[in-house]
Amino acid sequence: PAGADRPGSRRRGGAVTAPIADPVSAATAPPASSSRRPAGRPSPGRGDEGSAMVEFLALAVLLLVPLLYLVITLGRVQAATMAVDGSARTAARVYVLGRDEERARRQAEATVALALRDHGFRPAPAALTVDCSTRPCPAPGAVVRVSVELDVLLPGVPAALDRVVPLHVTVRARQVAVVDDLRGVPDRGGS
Repeated sequence: PAGADRPGSRRRGGAVTAPIADPVSAATAPPASSSRRPAGRPSPGRGDEGSAMVEFLALAVLLLVPLLYLVITLGRVQAATMAVDGSARTAARVYVLGRDEERARRQAEATVALALRDHGFRPAPAALTVDCSTRPCPAPGAVVRVSVELDVLLPGVPAALDRVVPLHVTVRARQVAVVDDLRGVPDRGGS
């Protein structure tokens, strides 16, 4: 029968024969699928591949770096607050227990320096201020006001720049203590 030998035609048994591929025309023919693009050109839906990740990372860095700096700065200021508060309280106690004004002052300064160093701060010479309600101080019934002040330099800021443009936070603590009224009374022997 006519056309029985053509590829893809039906034979009497109902079987379909597959077309025979020509090796020369198969190598030079364009691909059957039109989804291939020339090299270097992105396909329509795949050009943004990876862009979302880069944008996310850039945004994360832009937000996390200042947030991390803020956390470090607030932690440093909080540590200074704790150091100054504790040193003022202890200095006031030490001062009211001192025997004379000179010794009480030296012991209070040493206490402040130790407390500030324990918290990682370098004590300034004028960090401690003591005001007493009577002279000589400490005297029985005298009110002693102790003030401790500390300048906290922001992290990462050079000290030279802080001298030109103040980039520090000043932390202060005040403590009031009263010298015991019975301090001057000599001990009368056991009771």
